[in-house]
Amino acid sequence: MRRFFTLCVFLTLACLGLGAQNQQPKAMTDYEKGTFPSETNVLRAEYPRVDPVTRKAYFKFNLPLAHTVTVSIGNDVFKGTKDKDGVWSIETEPLVVGFHYYFVNVDGARLTDPNSMSYFGYTANAGGIEVPEGPEGYYYRFDKNVPHGQIRSIKYYSEINGTYRHINVYVPASYEKGNKRYPVLYLLHGMGENENGWVEQGHVDFILDNMIASGEAEEMIVVVMSGDIRTTPEIRNVPGKTVTDIYVGELIPFIDKNFRTLADRNHRAMAGLSRGGRQTTETVLTAHNMDKFAWMGTLSGLFGITSENVATVCGGAFADPAAFNQRMRLFHISWGSEEGGYRFQEGFDALKKQGIDCVGYVSEGTAHEWLTWRRGFKELAARLFKK
Repeated sequence: MRRFFTLCVFLTLACLGLGAQNQQPKAMTDYEKGTFPSETNVLRAEYPRVDPVTRKAYFKFNLPLAHTVTVSIGNDVFKGTKDKDGVWSIETEPLVVGFHYYFVNVDGARLTDPNSMSYFGYTANAGGIEVPEGPEGYYYRFDKNVPHGQIRSIKYYSEINGTYRHINVYVPASYEKGNKRYPVLYLLHGMGENENGWVEQGHVDFILDNMIASGEAEEMIVVVMSGDIRTTPEIRNVPGKTVTDIYVGELIPFIDKNFRTLADRNHRAMAGLSRGGRQTTETVLTAHNMDKFAWMGTLSGLFGITSENVATVCGGAFADPAAFNQRMRLFHISWGSEEGGYRFQEGFDALKKQGIDCVGYVSEGTAHEWLTWRRGFKELAARLFKK
């Protein structure tokens, strides 16, 4: 019955047009003063709109048959009001600058706003809204005046996975202009997202284009990979068939064969956000692959390290600090100041007390969100592959 109800709601929205695309205000004066369409809207969609001064977002939905309409952004839910024509209006409280996933909730059904481009987050297709930063956000914006690299969408077959897997590969602007070989960063998303997140939400290509052009970062290849195995639990739980086995046994050889890489540990890095940070430590440290990686980073992803277990966690990688420091050229750890109970500071402090050479960066005013990870990636990229 619930599925039938959701289907009915979906068909109703398809007929009515979720959002106000079929019933836009006729004059610019009808829009909220000082607002503009979110940069994440689909073509010609006027809503949602953002006020860059107050940082509020505004939504309109033409849903005359609906009884309740709300928008959920993170843990916050904003209620709508309906006018005599059946158009629902929603105004949010001031939002933190940066990217936010959101859902539209119509009579209890959680839906994706077709006025927004679709982003995979919370293990679902979600809407997205960007609350713009000021000039400080230049580093992740497209700049027509700098050389641009390419994002290559590639599928390769995994014997371990038993099916094809998808990766996004960033190559710098100079890649097509000669025979130069490049260091490689293997980059992971978080739980509930996928390998498109670092491109669509994180703007990793824009960040690197701008930083390479300004001399802040070395030229590098970035392989944005999936942290999930798309198969049955029976296969996922078989020893030797984990994502770590795929990264080390299949993906690295595939990249080294198909791209002009510097195929040694001193030119290979791995990093990830949230769960991807855990997978990074599991791959590089717990699985004893420091012979393949000399650089690593976690972005809101340093989990489970305390002063009590620092010598034994991650396969005992930190038991001999001198040996670790000699082999690992960079261990970069970043998180947001508003991340609450994740206890990243505690783990970082425990590593420092143990004598581990690690670099920390805290994004002020941000939580477990994409602006934290954009900022953290910028700090990481500035240090990678430096001589």
